[in-house]
Amino acid sequence: MNPLKKLLQIEYPIIQAGMVWCSGWELASASSNAGILGVIGSGSMYPEVLDLHIARCKQATEKPFGVNIPLMYPDVDKHIKTIIKHGVKVVITSAGNPGLYTPQLRDEGITVIHVVSSAHFAEKAQKAGVDAIVCEGFEAGGHNGREETTTMCMIPDVRRATDLPLAAAGGIGSGSAILAAMALGADGVQIGTRFVASAESSAHHSFKQVVINAREGATKLTLKELAPVRLVKNKFYEDVQEAYRRGTTRENLITLLGKGRAKKGMFEGDLHEGELEIGQVSSTIDGILSVAEIVKNLVREFREAQMKIKNIEI
Repeated sequence: MNPLKKLLQIEYPIIQAGMVWCSGWELASASSNAGILGVIGSGSMYPEVLDLHIARCKQATEKPFGVNIPLMYPDVDKHIKTIIKHGVKVVITSAGNPGLYTPQLRDEGITVIHVVSSAHFAEKAQKAGVDAIVCEGFEAGGHNGREETTTMCMIPDVRRATDLPLAAAGGIGSGSAILAAMALGADGVQIGTRFVASAESSAHHSFKQVVINAREGATKLTLKELAPVRLVKNKFYEDVQEAYRRGTTRENLITLLGKGRAKKGMFEGDLHEGELEIGQVSSTIDGILSVAEIVKNLVREFREAQMKIKNIEI
C-alpha cells in the first residue's frame, strides 16, 4: 500500500496545504471528505480561533484532518495544547526546527510531518523523529527556501536522503504533475495554490480572481533578507523592488512590510497594498471549483496520464 495513504489513512495520497488566511475548517473538512488529508492553517489564527476551527472541522467530517503550525509564528505552545485537547491526529510543522515539538507531539500519539526545502533539512527532520516529510520547491507560494531549488530537482535528492513517506510540493496542480512527482520518488503530494481557488477556501473572492487570472511570470520570490516569500507582482511588490533599487536595509524592509500584509491581501481583498502569496502554478488555473471537483479532476488526470505514458518510448 502507498506509505503516505497508509500513514494518514486517506483514500488518495494528497495533502491539502495549510495556508495562512486560506485554510480554515471549511476547506479542511471538504478536503478530508473528498478523500485527501485536509489541513487547517493555524499560522494566521489566535489560539481561540484555532480552537473554534478544529471544533467545527470535527463536526463537519469524521475523516482524519491535520493542523499546520509554522514554527516561526507566535502561540505555538498554545496551539499545541489546543491540538492535543481536541485529539487532532496529524500536525504538519514548517518554518523552524522540527526537533522542538516532535517528541511532545509523538508522545501524544500525533503523526508529525515536517516541511523542508532541501535534502539536508530532510535528514535533520528524520533525525528529529518525524513520521513523514514534505519537500517543497521554490515554485510554491508563500514562504520558501532561500536556495531556489525546484521541485523536480529536490524530490530525487530528498528521496536519497530519507526513507520516510515523502510528499512533494511546489508547482503541483494537476494529476499529471502528481504522476511526475511520484515518478521521481515521492509517495504523494501536497497541493496549495489549486485549493486557494476553491469554493471552500477562506481566501477573499478578489484574491481568488487574481489567482485564476494569473499568467506565466505573475509571481516572484522576494524578501529573502526577512523570510523568502513568493508573491503576485502588485503595488506592494513594486514598492519592495523600488526599495531594493534605492539600496534598502533589512530594517527598512521590516518597516515596509509592517504587520498584517498577508491578511490585508488574501483575506480582506486589498489587491494593491496586500501581500498576495501564491505559487507559479496559478498560471494554469482557470476557474474556481469545489474541493470535491478539484480532487475528482486530479484523480482523473492522474489516471489519464498513466495511460498516456504507456505508449511513450525512448
